[in-house]
Amino acid sequence: MRIVIKIGSNVLTRRTDGMLDVTRLSSLTDQVAELHRHGHEIILVSSGAVASGRGELRDIPGTEQLDQVSARQLFSAVGQAKLINRYYELFRDHGLHCGQVLATKENFACRRNYLNQQHCISAMLLHGVIPIVNENDTVSVTELMFTDNDELSGLIATMMNADCLIILSNIDGLFTGDPQDSSSRLIEKVGIHDDPSCFVTEGKSAQGRGGMNSKCRIARRVAAEGIEVIIANGKRENVLLSLFGIDGAECVPHTIFIPSAQTASGIKKWIAHSDAFAKGHLHVNHGAAEALRNGGNSLLPIGVTSVEGDFERDDIVKVSAPDGSTVGWGRVMTDSNEASLLAGRSGEKPLIHADYLYIDDYAVFRD
Repeated sequence: MRIVIKIGSNVLTRRTDGMLDVTRLSSLTDQVAELHRHGHEIILVSSGAVASGRGELRDIPGTEQLDQVSARQLFSAVGQAKLINRYYELFRDHGLHCGQVLATKENFACRRNYLNQQHCISAMLLHGVIPIVNENDTVSVTELMFTDNDELSGLIATMMNADCLIILSNIDGLFTGDPQDSSSRLIEKVGIHDDPSCFVTEGKSAQGRGGMNSKCRIARRVAAEGIEVIIANGKRENVLLSLFGIDGAECVPHTIFIPSAQTASGIKKWIAHSDAFAKGHLHVNHGAAEALRNGGNSLLPIGVTSVEGDFERDDIVKVSAPDGSTVGWGRVMTDSNEASLLAGRSGEKPLIHADYLYIDDYAVFRD
């Protein structure tokens, strides 16, 4: 089984001082090594670099006056070195090798870069090396940053055709209300057509950028692509061993997102996570929106009512219904000028072929 494990900042840092929690890191590394011994392929998406660097440099004068971008660049440069060195030493104690993969959003915007990154991680897995992925905060600026590492873990899971994505946070999963409220209960399973949006709060973690809303959104999209997603508490003892029933570990509470029985092609998985890279916008009429959502159709010019943006052939564009809701995204077969000329005309070739069109079944939840 190929498993992507995302470890959040609040799991790896101490609440008291923001320093790296070496004891927790060691415990999780031990569990990953045990999963590896049971034949599983593991990819780690690890937060903690910025928080670790902030803890290391907390006594350096002037760091508290840095702007947000400069602070992230400085703290991540120091913290990433510390974090990967810890992982290296801990995995070496188990006779395992690990390797660092630093990603930016631009790595996923270009299909060629996407495939190169996929090839790199595949080569590591083939030779028994555990990839440790994190955002390259030293070069990322606000408009080019991932929403958080939940988003990055979803991209990695779909890119690598994982069987399971585990998101480790500091709470047990998705609740029917505020997790701190004793009347709230844990939602153990989320079906592919369930909409838990009314339960999701907007609060974000103390150290990280993401919240449960982000985790739920990513989990639903990844599950829709045929990958099981689990949200669990990374601070619980032997959480990973428990989830896989290894060594008799006591079952820990968690939320599981049931995967769809249908899986998308590799190109559609890339397009599914390319909404942030869309270069243009195609507005379609009601009939075209319904036809696309009912499955298997290409987008013909006759259904397009207007074209926005300046894009080239093979760029990613967004497709929207008359009510403004998202229909999906696709790789367009013409540039923006030609698309504008073709809009509304019959008897023309598709603007987006069905093989390169991803329909977003959960746009209502996100929008």
